[in-house]
Amino acid sequence: MTKEIPHIQFNPATAQNFGFEIVPIEKIAQSKKDTNHNPSLPHQVKFYNFIFFTEGSGRHFIDFNWYPVQKNTLVYLAKEQVNAFEFSKNLKGFCLVFTEAYFVSCFSNLTENFVFQLFNPQLFSPILQIPEDSDFIDYFHLLHKEFKNLTAFNQKNIINSLFVILVSKAENIKQKETFAINDASKIKTFQKFSSLIELNHTKSRSANFYANNLAITYKHLNIICKELVHKTAKSVIDDFIILQAKRVLINSTIKSTELAYKLGFEDPTNFTKYFKKNTGLTPNSFIKSIKNK
Repeated sequence: MTKEIPHIQFNPATAQNFGFEIVPIEKIAQSKKDTNHNPSLPHQVKFYNFIFFTEGSGRHFIDFNWYPVQKNTLVYLAKEQVNAFEFSKNLKGFCLVFTEAYFVSCFSNLTENFVFQLFNPQLFSPILQIPEDSDFIDYFHLLHKEFKNLTAFNQKNIINSLFVILVSKAENIKQKETFAINDASKIKTFQKFSSLIELNHTKSRSANFYANNLAITYKHLNIICKELVHKTAKSVIDDFIILQAKRVLINSTIKSTELAYKLGFEDPTNFTKYFKKNTGLTPNSFIKSIKNK
């Protein structure tokens, strides 16, 4: 039996919770002692998460890459992503955890691909540095204050409104500091492409297969991928498959042969070659490299 990545569910502290919670990082660090889950080891979240660091500096592990974080760093974590905390003594902050249903209800007036665009690490970095003079910080403190005020009249709607403002403020900063994607049709096509890969990656690794299913040419799909994520369509497919492989390999006793068949490879040797071509490591070497970090 394989030992899968720990899957952390949304587990609110109170029964009155409505799909949103603010948790201090110090409390998450304490859970290492209080539960069987060690948040400093890779784990897969089953909810969405903003991590806002308010003091100190350090690193955060997101889908097998370490990212530097410091005071006023905002981390975007999507459902299913693998992450881990590095609990340095001076690193403090808060996790804003919420369900997809809660997020969609707050932003129901925006386009259906907003969640996809907001949390897609291929389109934008999962790390955003909030400027010291940004009113994002003021709104965060106000949101935190209202969240703790359990006796407040109409608390849920107050929190919902402040959360929408906070996310909007962050997106405003992001759009000023990164390239803006103005063509909604291209994002929609890329979203469909990503969904098709998720559904069919064990059946096909061919870009032509996905272009045909999207009813567009391979050339058109390639142009969209290069414009949005600076990669070919084939690279997007390969990146997804390698990420799935890494998610299974980490903290797992699964054999490469079993994983190869699970990912749709008929010959396990071809999977090992494919993995090494895309990562520079064999599956076994990859596991050792993660454990040594």
